[in-house]
Amino acid sequence: MRNAVVLLSGGLDSATTFALADSQGFRVHALSFDYGQRHRLELDCAKQLATRMGAEQHVILPIDLRRFGGSALTSDVAVPKDRPIEEMSQGIPVTYVPARNTIFLSFALAWAEVLAANDIFIGVNALDYSGYPDCRPEYIEAFQKMANLGTKAGVEGRQSLIIHTPLIRSTKADIIRQGLALGVDFALTTSCYDPTADGAACGRCDACLLRLKGFSEAGIVDPRPYVR
Repeated sequence: MRNAVVLLSGGLDSATTFALADSQGFRVHALSFDYGQRHRLELDCAKQLATRMGAEQHVILPIDLRRFGGSALTSDVAVPKDRPIEEMSQGIPVTYVPARNTIFLSFALAWAEVLAANDIFIGVNALDYSGYPDCRPEYIEAFQKMANLGTKAGVEGRQSLIIHTPLIRSTKADIIRQGLALGVDFALTTSCYDPTADGAACGRCDACLLRLKGFSEAGIVDPRPYVR
């Protein structure tokens, strides 16, 4: 069994990615981030998922990106609601967190080097991705190339890092079907950018609308509670 670092946000994509890594025989070291996100509920979900799915370790790193702001997720800017699905891939929305995946993957790279792991898993998606530039295949390819040039283990030939993006060309419905086939409990996941204090999803932000569309197309009822 080989070690792998899996980025675990607490959402359905990252939970399915965790399950895929586990099904391939990797020892999963789960990595989550407390970055000042308004939807910190996802960290509670990540903790439950890591325990339920048998992570070797689960690290939650604090990074206060609210100091920079620049996003509806890390400032008091309102989260967009009720946008048409076709509008979501046109332009970059205010829920984009500047350089978030670059920051997350850099920490994952550092931990992978310590673990002597050649594999990092991230649940990015280039279809239902709300226009985020750091979810595209060309971005992942560029980061992987940089990663193999920028570590001691890589330069010395002890590490040849692969960034796995098993969901990058999957629809949300396909991701849900894969997750269910692998035993993922989607009731433990959350996708909402603006949940209520008691954890109910708003049902109106981009993330909720994409999630609900995926469950509808998969012919499955979303087990997560919604305001409406």
